[in-house]
Amino acid sequence: MQREVAEIDVRHLALVRDNVTSFMGRMGAVLDRSGLLVLDIAPQDHEGARPHFPEAEIETLDIDPESGATYIADLCQTNSDTIQIGRFDVVVCTEVLEHTLKPFRAVAEIYRTLKPGGLALISVPFNLRIHGPLPDCWRFTEHGLRSLFDTESGFEIIELISLEDANRFLMPIHYTVVARKR
Repeated sequence: MQREVAEIDVRHLALVRDNVTSFMGRMGAVLDRSGLLVLDIAPQDHEGARPHFPEAEIETLDIDPESGATYIADLCQTNSDTIQIGRFDVVVCTEVLEHTLKPFRAVAEIYRTLKPGGLALISVPFNLRIHGPLPDCWRFTEHGLRSLFDTESGFEIIELISLEDANRFLMPIHYTVVARKR
């Protein structure tokens, strides 16, 4: 039996993609400069940070050995053998955390790789169907994101924005987060 993708899922995916592009465009317009070192996590299946940070130096990280990323590594582990502590000014992690098996460890690794005062640019879906690459493990609410990026984790949330569905009260489609390493 072949199943069709529901119209709401098609619409939400388009809104998520537009929201990520808008978020990255806004962040690139503010942050992009020569000498800025950006780590873009798993950008191979989407646009990534590169179009929005044309002046910055961009390195990539992916768990897939076929991805061609700068670093082939598991974000949920400490990768000190390949990425030095405090290397990056900005870490971009869009549409990735829901695929990690251990999101608190992933956030700890993002923290480890950022310079003091560095920024984590994060986006995650909330009201979106299970999607690849598998596994697709989590959906984070605003409260979950605040817990992941709290002061105990060494971050300060600068901005947390939800993309709302006007037809579904308390059922946001997507979140974007800007968190600063303390």
